[in-house]
Amino acid sequence: MSESKESKSEALKPASGCSCCKGEDQPDLLDRRGFLKVAAGIIGAGYAAAIGYPIFRYLASPVEQAAQAAAVKEVVIPDIQSIPKNSAKMFKFGTKTSMLIHHEDDTWVAMTAVCTHLGCTPTYEADKKRIFCPCHNGVYDPKTGGNVSGPPPKPLTLYKVEITEGKAVITRA
Repeated sequence: MSESKESKSEALKPASGCSCCKGEDQPDLLDRRGFLKVAAGIIGAGYAAAIGYPIFRYLASPVEQAAQAAAVKEVVIPDIQSIPKNSAKMFKFGTKTSMLIHHEDDTWVAMTAVCTHLGCTPTYEADKKRIFCPCHNGVYDPKTGGNVSGPPPKPLTLYKVEITEGKAVITRA
């Protein structure tokens, strides 16, 4: 009986002249345990990337914003004749929201429109001749950007304004 089992197992082996394996026993390239290790590694790398990328973007964001803000040296606002006296125009200076105010005495002032208290966006109120931050009732002077009342600890940052040929060239002061 043992002879019949040996003969059956030999019958299942490939012939020595086989072109695919030349009669040698080939081990499996990837057994079940190896496959699971590779699959777990790929899944782990996917999870690490899914968690790591947002963290990287969060940490790199302030560096990128600082680089973008520093890269902008001036902003040109065309067609300033369309801005009536005692009104303001909002614009971006790099990454910061800013405003250009045309006063009744035909003077122009540009400053950041980011409240120094909590970063809200204040607006120019022409009827009260003030810059007002609605978040916590902060008030700024529209000519100097100085903090007048409320919780803002510092004045708004002023820009230098040059009016030439119907356009305003705004640069860092």
